Amino acid sequence: MHIVRLAAQGLSNRDIAAQLFLSPRTVGHHLYKAYPKLGVASRGELAALV
Repeated sequence: MHIVRLAAQGLSNRDIAAQLFLSPRTVGHHLYKAYPKLGVASRGELAALV
C-alpha cells in the first residue's frame, strides 16, 4: 500500500525504489499486482482513488 500511495503522489518507479531501498522492477511488480485489486488501470486513476 505504501508503494501505491507514493505512485499516486506522482513519483516514478525509480524514485519509489530509491526511497524504499528496492529495485524499480520490484516496485513495478507490486503496482502490477495492486492495480486489479484496486480496480484501476493507470497511475492517474490511483491519484483519484487515494
